[in-house]
This record gives sequence, C-alpha cells and structure tokens, in this order.
Amino acid sequence: MMKYKGYTAVVEFDDDAKVFRGEVADTMDVITFQSANAKELEKEFRKSVDEYLKFCGEMKRVPEKPFSGKLLLRLTPSLHRKLYIEAVDKGESLNHHITEMLQQA
Repeated sequence: MMKYKGYTAVVEFDDDAKVFRGEVADTMDVITFQSANAKELEKEFRKSVDEYLKFCGEMKRVPEKPFSGKLLLRLTPSLHRKLYIEAVDKGESLNHHITEMLQQA
C-alpha cells in the first residue's frame, strides 16, 4: 500500500494488460491510477490525488477525507442499554467505553 496526503492506495497487477492498477481505498469517491512501470506507479498515485483535490477545489466541493473517525453504529435497544450502563458504572462516556472495548478486541 502507498500513502499520500492521508490517502491510502491499494494496487493490483493486471496480468492480462501487463499494467499495475491502483485505487484510493479510504474514500467513497473513486480515485484510480495505473502504470505499466512499477517505478512510475507512486508518481501516478500522487498525481491522481492531486488532480482529485484540484477538481474538488474548482467545483467548490470539500474533498472527501480518509476515514474521519466517525462511525454510525446500529445496535439493538437492549445492547445499547447494556453498554450505556457499563459505561456509567465505569464513569466513562458511551463513546469512550465502546472505543476501549474495540481497541482491546
């Protein structure tokens, strides 16, 4: 994997076309790149990210940020209640309690 300006790329080799194909993995927007030369691959990745950011600027659109850290989580009411009670018992916020549990898992 490659990283640039907070974006992460995943690359695969297309054996039929004899080309490396990459895609930014941590956005919903589609940012792709390719190169037949492995040495040029990172350059193409950076160029694609820069073009995406420039395009967003021209369109007066905020570029999608890689993983904001916000996660919408749907729980059953009984699990929600259970986790809330556990958090209160520990003197923690529900968010902190769940984050700690996930880090330990």
